[in-house]
Amino acid sequence: MTAKLENPKEYQQIFHWAETQKDGAIPSFGTRKNDPYEYQSGFNNIFESEAVPGTIPKGQNSPRCVRFGLYAEQMTASAFVAPRHLNKKAWLYRARPAVAHQGFTDLPDNPDTESNFLPLNPRVHVSPTQLAWLPFDIPTDGEVDFISGLKTIAGSGDPTLREGLAVHTYLANTSMKRRATVNSDGDFLIVPQQGALDIKTEFGMLFVQPGEICVIQRGQRFKVGLPDGPSRGYILEIWGSNFQLPELGPLGANGLANARDFLHPIARYEIEQEQWEIVYKLGGKFFKCTQQHSPFDVVAWHGNYVPYKYDLTKFVNVGSISVDHIDPSIFCVLTAPSRDPAAPLADFLIFSPRWDVASHTYRPPYYHRNAASELMGLIYGEYAGRSDSFQPGGVSFECGFVPHGVAYEEFRAASAEPPPEMRISKDAVAFMMESSRPFTITEWAWRSGKKHEHEPRMWDDLVDNFSKHKDEVDRILAEGTKKMSL
Repeated sequence: MTAKLENPKEYQQIFHWAETQKDGAIPSFGTRKNDPYEYQSGFNNIFESEAVPGTIPKGQNSPRCVRFGLYAEQMTASAFVAPRHLNKKAWLYRARPAVAHQGFTDLPDNPDTESNFLPLNPRVHVSPTQLAWLPFDIPTDGEVDFISGLKTIAGSGDPTLREGLAVHTYLANTSMKRRATVNSDGDFLIVPQQGALDIKTEFGMLFVQPGEICVIQRGQRFKVGLPDGPSRGYILEIWGSNFQLPELGPLGANGLANARDFLHPIARYEIEQEQWEIVYKLGGKFFKCTQQHSPFDVVAWHGNYVPYKYDLTKFVNVGSISVDHIDPSIFCVLTAPSRDPAAPLADFLIFSPRWDVASHTYRPPYYHRNAASELMGLIYGEYAGRSDSFQPGGVSFECGFVPHGVAYEEFRAASAEPPPEMRISKDAVAFMMESSRPFTITEWAWRSGKKHEHEPRMWDDLVDNFSKHKDEVDRILAEGTKKMSL
């Protein structure tokens, strides 16, 4: 439906919009008179609109059952932790969530768009598809230590520009001997999944087990021993930033990861007149030098640029004790700021055992589309929060603004009747590495036989409950029309 102006150039001939209000004639909703639609006015306001009156839940965003069987879906365009005046979000109540689709296929490149001048590395891939990897195999042929077993899964940016991040896995079957390494690009956040790591640094020793993490910062020399034998884990590397604790805001002085629970090594030296190899990582490339003495000959030190470790079981979980599913930023252990104060470069979040007690609430992760790219791993146990199951040592990936959420069976079970207060993530620790930057996938991960896609058919059963309420909706609309005519 499109109305036509008697004079198509009418609005090109006026001096100012005020001319349309001559003699008190004001166009409805401040728009041109041939515009067939109604609008809400304002800039950067908070709006709401209902095609069917009484649809939007009051006092909460994600009730256990939305009226007419609709699905609640949140779209978030800023970081969850962005200040309120910069926070961008919208809740949509829809007949089917946006995740109900048939999967993605590549289209031919448009020669007239920006894809022709984006400097994309030909060895990486972009994809909107929800991807996953089964646990990567630890090598069994030959000796592969921590630094030789480093494999990059995804990332964004450029270490030479001091801006970006990468996610790696390490697959090692032997300890580093007289060999140390230095990351000249950025900081390593190391997450062991199988086997403990006995890490020697210039500052002293760190013993890091599955369920713990450690951070080795840029320029610090270290070597990794494998006391439990073959080992596998994850690494979040950041460039141009350092990890810090997230602000607690209204939580007060305590909660989440408390500063007192981070542990730092004590001085321990090694005097050895033997040949050592030092491997440097610079610009994503590796170089080595040799020396005739141990690099770990530091007898004493002081300062605040020190490696550290943290036990994830010490994380103080917080959550809703009334209604609604709180945004995942409440699970943030460490964050790394970017040049945009409202969008972190990287967040490291964990999902560990905790209570879920929210009343009148849809408790699984709500259907959502958010600005962050998410890469998730499982350290141990079982985790039911993914769109499909994944195993300890595996990886699940979701691109920013691509819709995701649970299958219909879980939605139906969570909506059927009020759940009891319960402990969730029992005997399990999962984590998420997320970024405001879009991730690209490396050729190694893309071609890996462990890669698989989240099967789009898992969302085929997300039925349209709204249409089952047609008679009730028609009655409400008819009553509304009658009131307007009065």
